[in-house]
Amino acid sequence: MKPSEQNPLRLNVASLAAEGASLSGAWPLMSLTRLAASAHADAPPAAGDEVGWSARGEQRQRAGSSPEIWMHLQARTTLRLQCQRCLAPVEVPLHCDRWFRFVATENAAAALDAESEDDVLELTRALDLRELVEDEFLLSLPVVPRHERCPEPLVVPGDVLAAESMEEPAKENPFAVLQALKTRKAGH
Repeated sequence: MKPSEQNPLRLNVASLAAEGASLSGAWPLMSLTRLAASAHADAPPAAGDEVGWSARGEQRQRAGSSPEIWMHLQARTTLRLQCQRCLAPVEVPLHCDRWFRFVATENAAAALDAESEDDVLELTRALDLRELVEDEFLLSLPVVPRHERCPEPLVVPGDVLAAESMEEPAKENPFAVLQALKTRKAGH
């Protein structure tokens, strides 16, 4: 199978690595449904929003054993999340630039993943590259998305009360009244 014939939704990673081949493309951001569900309710992914991606396979020789299967994955997109300060949409760039090592079984992947810093996955007959990209983006979402500087001034609950009190006639502060009484009493 030639790399150009590879389907990224059913990717044969072993073949990609054996050929040292690369694939690239773009998907509509809306097709990553779990990620799209994270978007701000008022700013969901638009029809033109895309995820650009590329994948390159390679085999790495190890002395005394069969070659290791590796894949380099890169992907980029921008998602509008809810700013946790002002609650308006904030554009958050997402990117993935990772190497994955593939091994024969899920148990071997779990054992190697626990003892090494490499990202290790089970080698399957057909890897859904879009699902892997979506998983990586979900893991990279900020815990507290926010603007560097919110576009609108923030309204603090105390400011709301102050604004409401401006509409009513000004009431004298009870503590100021007490202070005035104390001052008059001390002046006797």
